Amino acid sequence: MPHFFFNKKVILLLVGMVFLVALISFSLRDRTNATLPEQIIKDTVGVAQSLVAKPANYINGIFNNIDSLLNTYEENKRLKARLEDFAVVQAEATDLKSENTKLRELLNKSESLKAFNPIHATVIARNPDQWEEKIILDKGSSHGVEKNMAVMTAKGLVGKIILVTPFTSEVELLYTNNPNYRVSAMVLGEKEAYGLIEGFDEERNELIMKRIDSSLTVKEGEQVVSSGLGGIFPKGVPIGEITEVSTDDFGLTKMAYVKPSADFSILEHVVIAKRTSTVVDGSDGNATNEDLSNPQKKASEEEAE
Repeated sequence: MPHFFFNKKVILLLVGMVFLVALISFSLRDRTNATLPEQIIKDTVGVAQSLVAKPANYINGIFNNIDSLLNTYEENKRLKARLEDFAVVQAEATDLKSENTKLRELLNKSESLKAFNPIHATVIARNPDQWEEKIILDKGSSHGVEKNMAVMTAKGLVGKIILVTPFTSEVELLYTNNPNYRVSAMVLGEKEAYGLIEGFDEERNELIMKRIDSSLTVKEGEQVVSSGLGGIFPKGVPIGEITEVSTDDFGLTKMAYVKPSADFSILEHVVIAKRTSTVVDGSDGNATNEDLSNPQKKASEEEAE
């Protein structure tokens, strides 16, 4: 009996193998239509795969979206950081460009000061008590700065040194109401007219030029420069432009309002005109009240003496 069942299993195994080979051979044939069992099996497997694939794809899409959102967040942080760095670099570049332009203008101005040794200085502070009248520079007596030296920017005259320490100096600006502060100036018109910058009109925000010879013609728009008389302020440094001409209180001489060439609200780098020659005492120096507005008249008086 056992031998019979063993042979039966062998026979069933052989039949099964033959059937399987037959099915494989049948399925490998070049067919255009599936058989009914194949259709049933394929449809069943397809439905099962669809039921499993849809939720899996949906969950996979959620994880992909979360990953993309996290990547976008990190990329946004990096871009913001780079944008902030770029803004800082751009601000520094703009500042350096502006400073470079100002220094070049000062360098050109230095070349025009033939009779003076220019000393470049930086404004480090303004006088807290008189914000608009005085500034502090980072150069002092150890750098060769002395009292009464002229101070200017590339655009024009600014003021003069009134106090010196070893490493700093104080500048009194042109638009001061100090009654003893005078600057000998001349108008570059058809005929040069001399006068003195005396005082500042706060309402007009302009300088006042007085003691202009009434016989001379002075017009609006004409340029006012330093005359060089007195030996403190170099000759030909721009002071401003005439905006209005009138007569003084006594009607004997003319006076003019002068819009300053230099921008006093933005003073960063300046040039100190270090004298190389002896200073001539004059009304724009130590306030001796000598009238230097008419050098021809002064020379005639000296010859008469």
